[in-house]
Amino acid sequence: MKTFYLTLTMIALLLLSTNAAQAQTTQPKLNQVELMKQFTGTWETIAGKDTTGFAEMKPYGTGFECSWKYITKGKITSEGKQLYGYDKKIDKFIYVNMEKGKDIQIWAMWFTSNNKFIDIPYSYVANTDNAIFKFEGEIKSPDAWSETAFNNGKQAQTDNYTRVKK
Repeated sequence: MKTFYLTLTMIALLLLSTNAAQAQTTQPKLNQVELMKQFTGTWETIAGKDTTGFAEMKPYGTGFECSWKYITKGKITSEGKQLYGYDKKIDKFIYVNMEKGKDIQIWAMWFTSNNKFIDIPYSYVANTDNAIFKFEGEIKSPDAWSETAFNNGKQAQTDNYTRVKK
């Protein structure tokens, strides 16, 4: 009798695990390089009273180079350069941000869906939940995207970017 119940229990467990395995779906791998190409071009954001930000993103190999600046009342208040490179081992873009007059920063960026992305300091790549500072972004259209900054889990600000037509 014990053998019968043991066999019945084993069959039930196998059936349950088969159903659970069938319910799982695998997400197709996102092509990070192709998705990143959406940022190619010149972008503008209103970053506060009397302040406008500009960024120009150009392809460079499997990465990108970016120049950016913020202008307040006709004067450049901050500017910098970024160099993005795709790391296929971790399936993310790694980039360096060099703002004039400040220390270098290393970041990681990747798409979590076709229109949403995350941007965090590189030191948190292995544990994104513990990132003190991060950005969450969304591509709204071919000519618009937004990026929300979070500091210690609290929303700090949202910037909306529009493509500058040349």
